[in-house]
This record gives sequence, C-alpha cells and structure tokens, in this order.
Amino acid sequence: DASESLREAVARARMLLYLGDNAGEIVMDRILLETIGHPNVTFAVRGAPVINDATVEDARAAGIDGPARILSNGDDAPGTILEAVSREFRDIFDQADLVISKGQGNYEGLCGVEKNIYFLLMAKCDHVAARLGVRRGDFVIAQA
Repeated sequence: DASESLREAVARARMLLYLGDNAGEIVMDRILLETIGHPNVTFAVRGAPVINDATVEDARAAGIDGPARILSNGDDAPGTILEAVSREFRDIFDQADLVISKGQGNYEGLCGVEKNIYFLLMAKCDHVAARLGVRRGDFVIAQA
C-alpha cells in the first residue's frame, strides 16, 4: 500500500499522466481525479476498444474531460507498450513527472520502465501477485 507516498507524489507533481483501464472503472477514475484536483492531468486511454478497455468516447461520456485532458495512446494492446504507442502519447509520457497506471495490463507493460509510476491494480494471477508480494485477488497501490 503506497497510498501515502502517492498522495505526496501528486502534491509535488507538475504534470500527471493517468493511464485508464476498463470502461466500467472510468467513472470512479473521474471521481478520483476530481478529488485529487491536480491542475495538469492527461488521462490516456486505448487507441481502439480492446476487451473492455476505455476509449476516448468512453472517457468523454464519463466526464473525464472535466478534470483532465483526454488522449488516446494510439495503440490497441490491452496494456501500455511504449514501443507501440503514438508519438504524441510518448511525448506526454516522457514529460510527465508522475504516472498513475491503472490495471494489470498496464502494469505488465510498464513494470520495468524507469519512471515515477504508481500502479493501481488487482493482482489477477499468481505471477503478478508474487512479483508484488501480495496474494492473488489483492488490490494494490505499488510504486515502480
């Protein structure tokens, strides 16, 4: 549980990149972003619908464009794979001094990346749970 560290990182961040995950969760993401109240947030979604992943249209419908700028990552993988994303997304990723990454798919794509990343996810398999030092099914806030 790195929630206190995350609170401190948000307070210090100049530019926050929030990586969305499931379409059904983005209403809660909006509430979290409104609670955080950070003035410079980009909310990134998949470039195309994959499984149940959020798209730009979903994010707009959920009201994410109130507390954040919405951006497609330009890729249709079920996670964030930096080698496959758009140049615009990569530029924002590189500029952000804090990344909040939702979901196990994003964790799997970014867990070895050298960046100030906080992962919010449920450990859905034994391998990821073991890597994070938790039990399968646990909800986690972990810092990269």
